[in-house]
Amino acid sequence: MKNVKAIIFDAYGTLFDVNSAAEKCKGKIGDKWESFANYWRTTQLEYTWLRSLMNRHKDFWQVTEDSLDKSMKAFKIDISMRSELLDLYKILSTFPEVKEVLNSLKEKNYKLAILSNGTPALLNQLVKSNNLDSIFDDIFSIEEVGIFKPSSKVYDIPIKKYQIQKNDVAFLSANTWDISGGGNYGYNTIWLNRNNNTFDNLDYKPQNQVKDLSELLDII
Repeated sequence: MKNVKAIIFDAYGTLFDVNSAAEKCKGKIGDKWESFANYWRTTQLEYTWLRSLMNRHKDFWQVTEDSLDKSMKAFKIDISMRSELLDLYKILSTFPEVKEVLNSLKEKNYKLAILSNGTPALLNQLVKSNNLDSIFDDIFSIEEVGIFKPSSKVYDIPIKKYQIQKNDVAFLSANTWDISGGGNYGYNTIWLNRNNNTFDNLDYKPQNQVKDLSELLDII
């Protein structure tokens, strides 16, 4: 990691808690809120991969709406909650240590960026609602190339913008498939494994693993 020039973060599940929308509604949803949130997230990801393979692109917000509709039917959640859940998804909370770590990294003069499936509007709103406006040099969206991660076209975006080598990047994600995608592309990878999960068998193993972002400061 000595030659790292840019630290690039995935957004959803890495910086921002994708379950926080449903959690804020757990009084209405009940004990099934977490299972529902996980199902929504899994369906959302499946739709991104399937649409990429079928060449039937919709942006991330449309995919989020479609996956929510299926999830609400599967968990028999009243349709009246749809708007509330979608509004909360636009302002997902960060994980507890995120702001402090990002501020520390900012002081070290690295290029800091987000590389995400999200649309530019969604990502900018997330960053603004969590008071992270001044942190990032760039917020990269897959909408620049019209295909979702883990396409190599996505991981190309910051390389072309910064005119740097692949191994000049430290890439962080909580998603194992995203780490495999970035690692196979050539990034230095740091898997954020908050929940003691098992890594996928996708011909790649992460170079580093941390339990939360604060451990990143010992690596970079």
